[in-house]
This record gives sequence, structure tokens and C-alpha cells, in this order.
Amino acid sequence: MEIRTLRANEIECRIGTISDKGCSLLLYKDARVDMRLLDETFGAMNWKRSHEIIDGNLYCTISIWDADKKEWVSKQDVGTESNTEKEKGQASDSFKRAGFNWNIGRELYTSPFIWISPLAGEFTQKNGKYTTYTKFEVAEIGYNDQREINRLVIVDNNGNARFSMGSNTKVEKPKVAKQKPVQPQDELEKVYKEISDATSVDQLIGIYKKYPSLHTNKNFTQHLTNKRKAIESGL
Repeated sequence: MEIRTLRANEIECRIGTISDKGCSLLLYKDARVDMRLLDETFGAMNWKRSHEIIDGNLYCTISIWDADKKEWVSKQDVGTESNTEKEKGQASDSFKRAGFNWNIGRELYTSPFIWISPLAGEFTQKNGKYTTYTKFEVAEIGYNDQREINRLVIVDNNGNARFSMGSNTKVEKPKVAKQKPVQPQDELEKVYKEISDATSVDQLIGIYKKYPSLHTNKNFTQHLTNKRKAIESGL
């Protein structure tokens, strides 16, 4: 049996980076979603989890009962510490990572680069850092046959669509000055080199805002997404 893809109400949005120019969003799920999907797919009595310390790191093993083989099939992964609760954070993270090995939420790795432009007065400074009281959530999500995200709509807590991909939903965003369109043949190589040379997510955000005429260009957004993943993976 195959675990289904995540529904919109099972995905949460977390702010990655934020400044006066806007913020990036990351998509994630919590451990309760994994538990529900395991119950739904295999039955509450047909899966189990266990934790063990290996070289000082907490590992989680998720085992599924294979009725045909009459044995437990197990997959394992390690967790990282939480910023708030060390032991609980490691246990939850290792469980979710083990769940990824069972294909739970693996489609989140195909998320596009999500950038939210602020509305007037929405992002403010507090103790020298930018913050916002606005909350964001996934309103729509769709996948192709390879379980890759091909439709995504993010809304704020007032119901305004703030990000849209693969949908006709109109996005609420501030007006920006018109910029001369980038000529595909003359400029794209230069743009892709800027992305390739970037060393931080902040630089990628700057490149994204620099070329608004390319926001609907699939190759441009894919280059940004691939580079972001490489930077976050330390590659």
C-alpha cells in the first residue's frame, strides 16, 4: 500500500527569512500527521515506532507489518535537536525523518521557492529584527504523477491569496514599479550565473526581486529552488 500525498490542511507554513522587502516560506508538517497517515494506510495495529541512541544521536525506527512475508519491515533515521525542547524535539524529528523514508510528505521537497511581498506596514522591526503578526497557510495544493507539487496557493489569516503557482487565483500584493522585461536570449545566461554564484538564501531573494518579469518563468524559479536546496544542504 502506498501512503497518499499530503492535503492542504495537513501542511503548515513557517517563515524562513524575513526583511522589510518580504519573507520566504517553508512548508512542513508535524508528527501527528505522520501518525494519522500510518493509521490510515496500514491500520493502527500494523505499525510501530522505537527509539535508540547511536553514537550519542537519537534514532527512530518505523516498522510496518508485511502480511505476505509475515514479518516487520523497518526503516530508520536520525533526528536533530529542537530549539525549545531538546529530547522531545529529537524524538519528533527522528520520527518524521523516518517517516520520509516511508514516503510520508516527501513531496514537500519539491516545493517551489515561496516569496511573500509585504502589504503596507505588515512587516515591522522588533528588537532589531523584522517580524510580522500575519499567519500564512496552504489553501490549495496539487501534484503531478511523480508526486511533485504543481499547484500551490498560500493565503494569509485574512483570506487574501499571497502566493499562487499553477492556479488562476489572483494574488494580493503591493504595486511595484514596472521594470524593463528581461530578454530571454540576451539576459537569461547572466541571470542564471547570478543564481549559480549566490552563496546565501538572502542573495537568492534579492535575485528573485530583481527580475519580476521572470516570476512566471519555470526555468528561472526552478534554478532558484535548486540553488536554495543546495545552499541549505551545505553543498
